[in-house]
Amino acid sequence: MVILNRPLAASLGLNPASLDDPASFAGNALPPGAQPLAQAYAGHQFGNFTMLGDGRAILLGEQLTPSGGRFDIQLKGSGQTPFSRRGDGRATLGPMLREYLISEAMEALSIPTTRSLAVVTTGEVVYRTAPLPGAVLTRVAASHIRVGTFEYASALDEKPNLQALADYTIQRHFPDATTAAQPYAAFLDAVIERQAALIARWQLVGFIHGVMNTDNMALSGETIDFGPCAFMDVYDPSAVFSSIDHGGRYAYGRQPLIAQWNLARLAETLLPLLHEDAQQGLDIANESIGRFGERFQHHWLEGMRAKLGLSTEESDDPKLIDSLLEWMQRSQADFTNTFRALSSASSATYSPDPAYREWHQRWRNRLTRQTPSESEVMESMQRHNPAVIPRNHKVEEALTAAVETGDLSVLERLLAILAKPYDHAQAHPEDYTLPSGSGSYQTFCGT
Repeated sequence: MVILNRPLAASLGLNPASLDDPASFAGNALPPGAQPLAQAYAGHQFGNFTMLGDGRAILLGEQLTPSGGRFDIQLKGSGQTPFSRRGDGRATLGPMLREYLISEAMEALSIPTTRSLAVVTTGEVVYRTAPLPGAVLTRVAASHIRVGTFEYASALDEKPNLQALADYTIQRHFPDATTAAQPYAAFLDAVIERQAALIARWQLVGFIHGVMNTDNMALSGETIDFGPCAFMDVYDPSAVFSSIDHGGRYAYGRQPLIAQWNLARLAETLLPLLHEDAQQGLDIANESIGRFGERFQHHWLEGMRAKLGLSTEESDDPKLIDSLLEWMQRSQADFTNTFRALSSASSATYSPDPAYREWHQRWRNRLTRQTPSESEVMESMQRHNPAVIPRNHKVEEALTAAVETGDLSVLERLLAILAKPYDHAQAHPEDYTLPSGSGSYQTFCGT
């Protein structure tokens, strides 16, 4: 056992006595009644359609929690499956700890996410660019139903199976759609709404997923598959960290557009269910997809207003926000620390740049046209602007210590700090809040 998420285990209602045996977290021992399976799905990977499936993951089953929730329990890195193609189905310790670390950080940031229950080593050597220690992650998700799951069902061209999948997904995640006049159209709208809200939350903290293929978009609205993900330091819409994203398809500023593109692929699979008449089904799908931009803008603007302490709405707010972002890009200002500074009493002295001073005065004037006091505004802003994020150099430092020397203390300290990202009163060590200072940082999928 490398790391175990006991609070998550308790919330799932798992038996504490069974948690200390790493065999159950490596697939060597199965829970009573478990019938493990690898799920089939397809996906547009960097825009290219491929039939896929769980190539290194096994679904153990579903856990019903004491509060009545239903969650998938999955092992990641447990070995070959029918979908492994030429891969070994294994995972290495570093990427599994990265997923544990980032997914728990996302949970603390109040962003919908899959969770990590445990990471265990296997004792095997896994060969990638070098021999590395093997590991298995236990992942918890509201479900593993993806856009790619529907693409797989659609590719089989068997409408009864497609409809069964849609009905099951509605029943599990969107039960309100069952009473709608057009249940499948309501289902599509509900998925679009959740994804618009999720991507807006990513943008508001500078999170870059890195590989937004359609098989990595969960219909539950949770963030899933933390491969080459990273958090942006200097504000830059073109920021890319993934070593395989050569063209910047999944850059920070393109994430909303890619989400809409992915949802259009989902809508295509639902055409046979949306209406018996093909053209009317297409019209319904286009109308729904066309609303994504509006819904994303709503959630993003609502979040940006909260980050700037704006409790009312004015028509010029988007211009005020855009002006700040333009200044941040020109000045190469740190995204997180700029908003952190604005949430403090020293915001006026954050930068000596006259352009910043001019913007700051416009913002202060805007705050005077609403009722909350200055202290109330600052308190509200601190609830929406993290003091700390998983800084890329701190993540690498923690993973290197764990993998190369077996020292977990660096990881545990980082997890403890990231568990309270909105605690501005906590005295955070400077190296946990400053950017790395390196513009050449790269992330890797680990497959």
